[in-house]
Amino acid sequence: MLPDKLSTTLHGSNAAGIDLATLTPGFSDTVHDSQGVFRALLDALSRPGKIVSIDAVLPGFEQDGGTHVPMAAFAALLALADYSTPVLLQHEHRGLSDALRFHTGAPLTLDLAQAVFAYLHDAGSMPPLDAFSLGDPETPESGAMLFIRVDSLEHGTPMTWRGPGIRDKQTVRIASVPASFWHERALLASEFPCGIDCYFVHGGSVIGLPRTTRVEVA
Repeated sequence: MLPDKLSTTLHGSNAAGIDLATLTPGFSDTVHDSQGVFRALLDALSRPGKIVSIDAVLPGFEQDGGTHVPMAAFAALLALADYSTPVLLQHEHRGLSDALRFHTGAPLTLDLAQAVFAYLHDAGSMPPLDAFSLGDPETPESGAMLFIRVDSLEHGTPMTWRGPGIRDKQTVRIASVPASFWHERALLASEFPCGIDCYFVHGGSVIGLPRTTRVEVA
């Protein structure tokens, strides 16, 4: 017998078109690995600016042309997404989309406002932040969560972060995020408690940026 979640995914419409012969494996221990990834993501979001490693044994993805999807992004989406959380992928990636639909049951969407989670492979060409769901005053936690691939978590232009979870201030050096992102994010501050939470992803590591963090760009 297949586990209920796997059986539903296999036989539901969300599994249509998945090539099982090339399907990328998910977690080796779904419950244990998912819990570990969730704890790492929670740690990163509760301590903004800290580089947090995600310890999960997962294969990487290679797009046509060798474009690499960070392991941490795949692990995070495996741990968080399910049939009720539409996921947006900025660029078409058959291996990633098949794996997410198969292992989590999550529907894929091109509607920015509908996406609960979004994987943004190119920080330089991200959609406008206010196009994503910000939640509403009654349910601010329903705002979108973005996973943004960057070139480095350590070698970018220094920024100063302040806010809950940071003692005094934190210097952060994320590379390849355009100035427009920080400007758009600052404009969303007036919407609090609504807003967007972000993770910057590189390889097997993440930096969390909750909506409560104030960012000063040099």
